[in-house]
Amino acid sequence: MKIAFIIDSIAKLDPGHDSSVAMMEAAQALGHEVWITYSEGLSLIEGQAWAKLQKVQLVPVELVEGHWQASPEWYQLSAEILQPLEAMDAIFMRVDPPVTIPYLYVTQILDLIDREKTLVINAPRGLQAANEKLYALNFPTVIPETIVTQDKATIRQFVEEKGAAVLKPLGGKAGEGILFLESRDRNLNSLVEISTKWGREPVMVQQFLPAAAEGDKRIILLDGKPIGAVNRIPTGKEFRGNMAVGGKSAKTEITAREREICEVVAPHLKKEGLYFVGLDAIGGYLTEVNVTSPTGIREIDRLDGTCLGKQVIEWVEKFRGKS
Repeated sequence: MKIAFIIDSIAKLDPGHDSSVAMMEAAQALGHEVWITYSEGLSLIEGQAWAKLQKVQLVPVELVEGHWQASPEWYQLSAEILQPLEAMDAIFMRVDPPVTIPYLYVTQILDLIDREKTLVINAPRGLQAANEKLYALNFPTVIPETIVTQDKATIRQFVEEKGAAVLKPLGGKAGEGILFLESRDRNLNSLVEISTKWGREPVMVQQFLPAAAEGDKRIILLDGKPIGAVNRIPTGKEFRGNMAVGGKSAKTEITAREREICEVVAPHLKKEGLYFVGLDAIGGYLTEVNVTSPTGIREIDRLDGTCLGKQVIEWVEKFRGKS
């Protein structure tokens, strides 16, 4: 097969952490051609989606004393070739948030690809529909108490009622801009004003879950089924467990309650064509549904001795009826 990955700059990816690289390595190991392109490389020509694609050859990472080690020159690229995206058997849309207007334009270009010829993961319309914060509100039975508003008085009332809460920008990633709110904090009004851009943008506010101190679990779903998980534990004085802000990754198991959450969410994900997804769970509650470029593969593989990237590519082979 020919498999393309739409990614952020490959030079800025961390091969020992990035799930895109893990899946590219797996595709290469299984004998497939691996291509990359960037959002700015996409075009519509006579109603068809095209891209400036480069074939990539990877030097796989190695596990050395419990850590992934990468070669200094871990990838080689061919010259760019402008070609129709329907020449690919599968395309992974793996651009990091925020989901900006240009990002949405890219999904609209991808939406013109013939689904009978090329599988797009995740489906463009699913990406358009599933804001990674707001999408969790589709599952009220498994999320903590949550409001979405830009009104300062409403936020203050919620925080006072709950004692503590967590504020999340709707377009953030990797824990960026997430705030811990307490009613007695004299900076509360200012924090809300800054986060809502003085009442012009809504934010999500969730009841604070004390179990967050024990970790924020990332569960990887493939076609609605959980295939692995990693616990991200806050370190130092940081309340966020995200690995991007210093959270410690730890081996974990998927609990019965978390499997119940997956069963609640899975039918919606499959209906939207959201095949590769990362659920975030704290204390038995779903907090986020990550669909743009969920990570965690490298950490799970390192801790559990698995190869989730291979599972993903083998699923693509089966879906496409090719190997």
